Amino acid sequence: MLRTAGKELALAPLQDWGEETEDGAVYSVSLRRQRSQRLSPREGPGDGQTPGPHASTFLHYRTSKVRMLRAAHLERLVRELVSVDREQDPGFVPAFLATHQAFVPTARVLGLLLPPPPPPLPPWVEIKKTEGQDLSFNKNLRAVVSVLGSWLRDHPQDFWDPPAHSDLGRVRTFLGWAAPLGAEALEAEKLLRDFLEEAEQEQDEEEQPQASAGPPGTARTPSPDSPEGYLEEEEGLVQEGPELLDFSVDQVAEQLTLMDVELFSRVRPCECLGSVWSQRDRPGAAGIAPTVRATVTQFNLVTGCVLGSVLGAPGLAAPQRAQRLEKWIRIAQRCRELRNFSSLRAILSALQSNPIYRLKSSWGAVSREPLSTFRKLSQIFSDENNHLSSREILSQEEATEGPQEENTPPGSLPSKLPPGPVPYLGTFLTDLVMLDTALPDMLEGDLINFEKRRKEWEILARIQQMQKRCRSYCLSPCRPILAALRAQRQLSEEQSYRVSRVIEPPAASCPSSPRVRRRISLTKRLSAKLSRERGSSPGGSPGDPSSPTSSLSPGSPPSSPRMRDPPPGSPPASPGPQGSSTKLPLALTLSCPGIPHVGQQGSEARVIRVSIDNDHGNLYRSILLTSQDKVPSVVQRALQKHNVAQFWARDYQLFQVLPGEKELLIPDNANVFYAMSPAAPGDFMLRRRKKEEAQHTTSVSPT
Repeated sequence: MLRTAGKELALAPLQDWGEETEDGAVYSVSLRRQRSQRLSPREGPGDGQTPGPHASTFLHYRTSKVRMLRAAHLERLVRELVSVDREQDPGFVPAFLATHQAFVPTARVLGLLLPPPPPPLPPWVEIKKTEGQDLSFNKNLRAVVSVLGSWLRDHPQDFWDPPAHSDLGRVRTFLGWAAPLGAEALEAEKLLRDFLEEAEQEQDEEEQPQASAGPPGTARTPSPDSPEGYLEEEEGLVQEGPELLDFSVDQVAEQLTLMDVELFSRVRPCECLGSVWSQRDRPGAAGIAPTVRATVTQFNLVTGCVLGSVLGAPGLAAPQRAQRLEKWIRIAQRCRELRNFSSLRAILSALQSNPIYRLKSSWGAVSREPLSTFRKLSQIFSDENNHLSSREILSQEEATEGPQEENTPPGSLPSKLPPGPVPYLGTFLTDLVMLDTALPDMLEGDLINFEKRRKEWEILARIQQMQKRCRSYCLSPCRPILAALRAQRQLSEEQSYRVSRVIEPPAASCPSSPRVRRRISLTKRLSAKLSRERGSSPGGSPGDPSSPTSSLSPGSPPSSPRMRDPPPGSPPASPGPQGSSTKLPLALTLSCPGIPHVGQQGSEARVIRVSIDNDHGNLYRSILLTSQDKVPSVVQRALQKHNVAQFWARDYQLFQVLPGEKELLIPDNANVFYAMSPAAPGDFMLRRRKKEEAQHTTSVSPT
């Protein structure tokens, strides 16, 4: 196709073409158009003439076929690691290495990837090698060595298996004969030394006596639940050294950012996968995702410091407490300037919690300018449109470029990008959990759904990119501030609210006075949100987790920030308090292509949790329920999520768990979406059938 310049065709660079099946693998096929510029046919390259400024040029379009693997058996996926064309499908290898632990362990991949070593030659046989010729120049071996190099460099913790580190030993053995002098072999040796040194350091730390028992902030937590017991202990304790708010705003914000940067940089992206993070509450899963749990602990620590510093001195007058609120607002603003969205979210969550948010006298004494700053910062994490505001701001921060240096050609990339941002990890965790719930792990024919892993990799790649940019922060630790941070008194959820009521007793005639809310899991919050938006649950008590009124922002003030600006003497009308719980707040929906936006008006899908009635603990698995799903398909998918053989599906019945320890039996051939109770949380249970079940059932009739 030839066309003169200036009259370029408006053609899409990539166009979907369809699918192809080959040897048990499914490929998505697309056509890619590439443009190449050519001179006029009258001016050939061999005429020795330089084209003038008005020389006629033509645009030549070349169409090429691009195939990307969508689904295959495990053996084919591993084979693709070696044979894939990285120019056509550059994302396959990094996506596989980043997500493989969701469907196969590292040892299994190595067993399929590493070829056996060649047999030893007799001692009298001498191999004459020419220059540049050795075993590593075999095409397949070079591809395997290249994959191992990327694996060792980008995901070294996949080989952590103390004390022997057998997987790393297999890699070292292979590289020892395939590429003995290559960079990959040196990387494997270095990684083994690092693992051994890390193990020695951990052993030395365990042998040293612990300076203080328990996690930071818990040693001085008052044991009594009553406010009187807390106040008595408060009088008998003397804080050693300066308090946290005795330091400047910049110092506190910089130390919070330093701690967040260190923890975020250590996060293993594979621990953020929905199939991994969703198992954190399973019995015996305390060691799952330790690097992600560390960020959650830090988030809760910052939230507890805000609660403790504002509520920790019940005898303060309202103007003095307002000064503490103003300082935390300024610290939050400084965290925003440092591009630290993790501590920013933690501080705002604490200031919006019921125990602090209900202190009308204290908020009334806050100056107008800090109140305005607080409202603007709170809008960053508004939950409207799937937290669209925070997502857009984070994307803008990622795209921010540093200043151009002198003598830099215009249009070139800056030599130094600004540090950060440090994201609020909860948004990515929620997206990955919802992605894991919405897309199946396996497709028809027992094929691994690798398209799902590509979508997960898109999110993990963003995390990795931000981790690299966080390395450019230049912050130094300040031990007095870190000591004050860890020494700050931590209050439990109930203690915070009780102390808040001591500071400002609730009005007896106020029926909407905040009350302590129970912690609500992500799925229950989502179910309540769905019930509210579908309009199927008109009632419900404010403290009931299944009530739509308590699904997102318990204790929200009745006034809306979009109606009018409140007077200076009233609490800030920012998005409602996030509840006094210090657990990570999580977004509830996912804006991912191909996934329905559950919970919207008119949507015909919702997320449910299904457990199995057995002796292995109350373990729930989330699945996406659509309006077309009947009981057999739901049972099969739930059993697949629980790793139970699907041919036992006929032996199970599906029950919906209702409030009041009741159950709703879903008939065998019913449409689950319409047979379930929309007013109840979306929790279900699978129970084996029994012969005498008809006589002893106590289930509620579907009608």
